[in-house]
Amino acid sequence: MGKLRHIAIAVPDADETAKFYEQAFDWKFEQWGGIDYWLATTGPEGEPGINGAITSDMGMNQSVIDTVVVQSLDDSVDRVVAAGGSVVRPRTEVPGMGFVAYCKDTEGNVVGIFEPSMGQG
Repeated sequence: MGKLRHIAIAVPDADETAKFYEQAFDWKFEQWGGIDYWLATTGPEGEPGINGAITSDMGMNQSVIDTVVVQSLDDSVDRVVAAGGSVVRPRTEVPGMGFVAYCKDTEGNVVGIFEPSMGQG
């Protein structure tokens, strides 16, 4: 089963968008991995809700990308394809964290699928 764990807001200008969310909601951002990916802390640890990120749209033409956490990325991608979906970005390493792939559902919505490395979660 894949549990929703993370959302990314895909935008043309991550820096400007981060400034908006900092001002509007007091979210905190930290650039991650030296890439155009800004992790967002949306509230205190232990408070209900999830954190997320702001990133470039990666050519996916979608403003919000939900990410689910799974035990096996390869099995999950195979299941997406078997259910009629397609792969947008194949298995990619997230250094120190695990692996991610991006797929489209049957309606064209992009979803991230993340397999954490051992000890990550």
